[in-house]
Amino acid sequence: MNIFFEIHQNLPRESPGDNYSTRKAFSLLTLPPKPSILDIGCGSGMQTLELAKLTDGKITAVDNHQPFLEELKRRSLSQGVSDRVVTVNASMFSLKFEANSFDLIWSEGAIYIIGFEQGLKTWQPFLNKGGYLVVSELSWLKSNPPTEVKKFWEANYPQMKSIENNLKIVEDSGYLKVGHFVLAESAWWDNYYTPVEERIEVLRNKYKDNVAVNRELDISLSEIEMYRNYSDWYGYVFYLMQVSLDLCKG
Repeated sequence: MNIFFEIHQNLPRESPGDNYSTRKAFSLLTLPPKPSILDIGCGSGMQTLELAKLTDGKITAVDNHQPFLEELKRRSLSQGVSDRVVTVNASMFSLKFEANSFDLIWSEGAIYIIGFEQGLKTWQPFLNKGGYLVVSELSWLKSNPPTEVKKFWEANYPQMKSIENNLKIVEDSGYLKVGHFVLAESAWWDNYYTPVEERIEVLRNKYKDNVAVNRELDISLSEIEMYRNYSDWYGYVFYLMQVSLDLCKG
């Protein structure tokens, strides 16, 4: 994990995404003037800061890697929104917030850690009546993928499902479907894979005699190469949903 965090240190993002996609997803919601927002798996907070620009609400940003939170604090201060962004070091598996605390729960590129279905169910009690959950999740875009990419993701994320299957999970978990859309390929490259490739080149020189580290760097590059070759078959998808009123607590 140490080399993982060294690869990702001070990058724009820790997963595919961009401000355009964050704004597009947010524009599909109907929220109060000052919503209470929970950003789960915020990383260094590129999307957190964009949300702070889109609303006058308070954002609670959660991650379990303190250096990411410290970077978010620095960025929020420099962008003049530190009074509305609160960081919390916690695991998404054991959040301690009160029920019905948030108008919106947001999670970009992180729900895979707990699992799409489990995340939808575990986080639902934290939402107010009529509250929204917005997540981006790695998804198959077409059926019957080529053997190479199928085996790669069976080994690295066997829980990955099609858009249709995920939408069914949304409904079965008690949410109303608000919308969904696929992130553009540029959202993978501009703020994530291109900076990761550049960082890996630096680390190659730093650890040129360390076989174990270079093996980890090879694994990271193999993921990038897989997307370069098979981006038509899978991608990140934003799923927007609203909790059904009859399932809300209180």
